[in-house]
Amino acid sequence: MTAHCTLCPVECGADREERAGACGGGKYARVVKYGLHPYEEPCISVGKGSGTLFFGGCALRCVFCQNYEISHAAAGEETDAKGLAAAFRALEEMGAANINLVTASHYIPQLLEAFRLYRPKIPVVYNTHSYEKEEALRAIDPYIDVYLPDLKFCDGRIARRYTGRADYFDYAFPAVAFMARRKAEFEGEKMVRGCIVRHLVLPLCTDDSVAIVEKFARLDTDARFSLMGQYLPCGEADAFPELRRRITPREYKKVLRALLDALPAERIFAQELSSADEKFIPDFAPNGKKLF
Repeated sequence: MTAHCTLCPVECGADREERAGACGGGKYARVVKYGLHPYEEPCISVGKGSGTLFFGGCALRCVFCQNYEISHAAAGEETDAKGLAAAFRALEEMGAANINLVTASHYIPQLLEAFRLYRPKIPVVYNTHSYEKEEALRAIDPYIDVYLPDLKFCDGRIARRYTGRADYFDYAFPAVAFMARRKAEFEGEKMVRGCIVRHLVLPLCTDDSVAIVEKFARLDTDARFSLMGQYLPCGEADAFPELRRRITPREYKKVLRALLDALPAERIFAQELSSADEKFIPDFAPNGKKLF
């Protein structure tokens, strides 16, 4: 990675010792903020909440990203392996249910170094857009307990329009299939091992959402599926007329019906449409002490 970065499917070839790659990541991980997150899936945000680290930059850069201000910029403080390890310990001391790494795939080498310095005593959650190479996932897999991947698009035309990556599904589905092999284990209400695949329903994209549900249902896995209705026009959504509104109850119910037909109810998380509210978007202001 250091001399010619090919860590993710973009394969930008950046010398990340000298400059940032297409993801915005350089030599060190950029940590924007960390703290307790009460709004993940119930089995992730149990107790005091999920101990979430938000990383700056992203290889996918969806135009509608709710974390646009940090995913599309060189946001956050450069943090070395010792700093990452210290953040893990701090979250444990806060009483976090887990260590939740949000959009961290472009920092896998840095995370590996941090885990060698300190292995958290609570489960580690890998929270990703899934535009990943399987070999990168294999490298970090020994340190991950719970996978929390998005499966955003099936149709390459939609992926191209909103991310510029027409090959999204070509990489994301094998990556999700790899992550979904992780068998689910619980301690009471808390998931301590396993996989929850997330999908955000977008305006006018319900046919694509149904296709994703159908493809996921054919996987040989006990992974859970989390259907999200929290879409809000964020980021560059104003530049796309169809993205300027929230999804309708009819759109959400169409996908939910397909999901209920495809999977047993105990493997499904279904978000209320009331989750489409700005109060659930983290506060990334550097002077703020809390995420929400």
